[in-house]
Amino acid sequence: MNNRSDHGTALLRISLGIIFIAHSLYLKLVVFTLPGTVGFFESLGLPAILAYITFAAEAIGGIALLVGFHARWAALALVPIVLGATWAHSGAGWVFSSAGGGWEYPLFLAIASATVALQGNGSFALQRN
Repeated sequence: MNNRSDHGTALLRISLGIIFIAHSLYLKLVVFTLPGTVGFFESLGLPAILAYITFAAEAIGGIALLVGFHARWAALALVPIVLGATWAHSGAGWVFSSAGGGWEYPLFLAIASATVALQGNGSFALQRN
């Protein structure tokens, strides 16, 4: 990749990492709490353990993306999680600011994660591609 492409990939990777960290450590742990997150998953008919797996994957994957460590694999592992979030919010309509949240934002996160999985770390990473 050329320098600008490497920097653009790094910008996407780092910002995506921050978003996943915020979604796990802040949103699921602080705002909704883990028991609240488990309750939401169960209300969708999903097993409770999936809430904990999602929390851990978002936290660990977000950190890996942020620092650029195995970013391709971290991003790829997060794709099914955000596709699941797209499904979970599909009944609320398109716009994520709707009551119950829509599916536009999680779908965008899935596309951004797939893009990082294809492009790799970019610059400013612990690891080169």
